[in-house]
Amino acid sequence: MNWRLLLITLSAAQASLRIRIWRRFKAAGAVLLRDGVWLWPESATQAGWADLLEEVREVGGEAESLRCQAVDTEQAARFMALFDRRAEYEKWLDTLKATAPGVRAAARLRRELSALEKIDFFPTEWQSVAREAMLRFEQTSSPHEPNANQADIARLDRASYQGRVWATRARPWVDRLASAWLIHRHIDPAARFIWLAQPGDCPADALGFDYDGATFSHVGERVSFETLLASFGLEANPGLAHMARIIHFLDVGGLPTPEAAGLETILAGMRASLKDDNDLLAAAGQTFDYLYSQYGESRHE
Repeated sequence: MNWRLLLITLSAAQASLRIRIWRRFKAAGAVLLRDGVWLWPESATQAGWADLLEEVREVGGEAESLRCQAVDTEQAARFMALFDRRAEYEKWLDTLKATAPGVRAAARLRRELSALEKIDFFPTEWQSVAREAMLRFEQTSSPHEPNANQADIARLDRASYQGRVWATRARPWVDRLASAWLIHRHIDPAARFIWLAQPGDCPADALGFDYDGATFSHVGERVSFETLLASFGLEANPGLAHMARIIHFLDVGGLPTPEAAGLETILAGMRASLKDDNDLLAAAGQTFDYLYSQYGESRHE
């Protein structure tokens, strides 16, 4: 197999930049062979190293990328061993075992596992062990968390979904809060919401969202917020598309966004302070309004 070597040279005065580059390369899964020499599998070079090399050059450093092959099978085996993630999976599993079940904890652990899987270029049984442990933790934390469907998403007419009753699980968290905000602001301004103790309590005439068997829930890699966007033709809205990336990361992991940690902290504070779900939605809705106004077009629905 092919490998990618990145050669970085920075002056001694650029200590802060050196640390920042070290952190970014480590997060992307690279291995430091020796000072200034990083190794990646060729198949993993989509991790953004080109931008990082350009950043080094812009501050006066030297940066080169070379494609190479191991000289023999023994060296190839040594290279692959450098990317063994067993210790990182064991550390993550120890953290999971020491964490009390909860929606917020499950979301954090899922994001951490997702980040680890992205740099696990040569998966072993440890990845399967971690995934199974994560599923058990999520089931304990929120037994009604939806599983992803694989059905196609039909395009729907918003005019047929006005003045409806919408239902989701009580004590909503990020995806349910954002989906309810999206429904009220961009799909059904006259929407009424009910909060279910159990998904089976959903009235026959209500539109359920974000639980197994709901009208709108996870589909493929989409979380419920993204399913609603696709269902009602809202994916081209730049503000909503930006918000979708944040909601997706906070709900199931993936590519992190700068705003995610702050939004999660604010929503967690609201959820801890407000015991009535309608009050929680109203407060969270204001936060989503501000976020949308920062990234979106003026609302015209």
